[in-house]
Amino acid sequence: MNAASMAITGIAELTTNTDEFGVLHDAALVIEGERVSWVGPSRSVPDADRRVDVGGRAVLPGWVDSHTHLVFAGDRTAEFAARMNGVPYSAGGIRTTVEATRVASDGLLAENLHRLRAEALRQGTTYLETKTGYGLTVADEKRCAALAAEAVDEVTFLGAHVVPADFTPDSYVDLVCGPMLGAVAEHVRWIDVFCETGAFDAAQSARVLQAGRAHGLGLRIHGNQLGPGPGVQLAVSHAAASVDHCTHLTDADIEALAASTTVATLLPACDLSTRQPLAPARRLLDAGARIALATNANPGSSYTTSMAYCVTTAVLQMGLTLPEALWAATAGGAQALAHDLSAPGAVGVLRPGARADLHILDAPAAIHLAYRPGIPLTWSVWHRGEPAHPRSGEVGL
Repeated sequence: MNAASMAITGIAELTTNTDEFGVLHDAALVIEGERVSWVGPSRSVPDADRRVDVGGRAVLPGWVDSHTHLVFAGDRTAEFAARMNGVPYSAGGIRTTVEATRVASDGLLAENLHRLRAEALRQGTTYLETKTGYGLTVADEKRCAALAAEAVDEVTFLGAHVVPADFTPDSYVDLVCGPMLGAVAEHVRWIDVFCETGAFDAAQSARVLQAGRAHGLGLRIHGNQLGPGPGVQLAVSHAAASVDHCTHLTDADIEALAASTTVATLLPACDLSTRQPLAPARRLLDAGARIALATNANPGSSYTTSMAYCVTTAVLQMGLTLPEALWAATAGGAQALAHDLSAPGAVGVLRPGARADLHILDAPAAIHLAYRPGIPLTWSVWHRGEPAHPRSGEVGL
């Protein structure tokens, strides 16, 4: 039996992310089941079982947030307040969250995770990655991975986040690459490592990546956040899907990214919260590198799930055009998770065969995301072909 079809009409501006960003005006699309079956001008929309008129609003693909840390307990407002008073950011605050997460119940961790997942969905995020990394014992990393796998689309193992106090760096890497990786592997798709001064050096990071690859996991790296370092070059040499942060890049780093398939995932909300420079988005794009935007939602350095905030910052402060920022927050995020944008069920795009994840703005054009900064413009969100966050006017459609 064929799925019922739904025509979405009255679209003033439709961002499809095809053909150089792909923007249609006076457009419509048809959904069948969980997928888009037709996209085109409103005058040509085919018959469908039902219709929804969005009243001259803009429609985008749902945000793809490819970098978050949502499995945690505790609060770090005091750390944030101190930073706003001039205390420099360091990775040391991660241990505060580790302590709180270890003593938290599964129920408390799951409740917080689902609350943040729902918060992101209400703002248009329809595809979400999250990481472990606040347990740092075999048992705690395993339970965090299992909880994440029940709540989000993709899970990354970040046992190599920081070195716990009772280990040397090398002995902890032994644990990460052995028993800990074995315990979490069934729940995760990716492995990640914080390749940074105060965390893990290049050799230790390479060991983590190699162990993950041997378990069939994809590779990701936190790199070049606090200063220049080996993270970008290591990511490129290992053909990692993404290197995240990229705040401090040399010309050689940018050249290496431009010549590779590794996506530079930029985290502007984190840069602002830690009072770091914003990542060189314009230089990366002009060099030919691929970029993504993500929230880095976590309790210490970027406690936000708002992809719109990241897009606004990218346009107003990082030199991107609105279409470039939209791409980075949707299709770019999908590429950072090694998705084929032309595959059936693709996310980050709106074309026939793609997953029907829609973010409908209460504005006639997406430029309002930057033109009206800070205004909550999400009108409704459709996830897998169904209204996930309807406005009152849509209830009962």
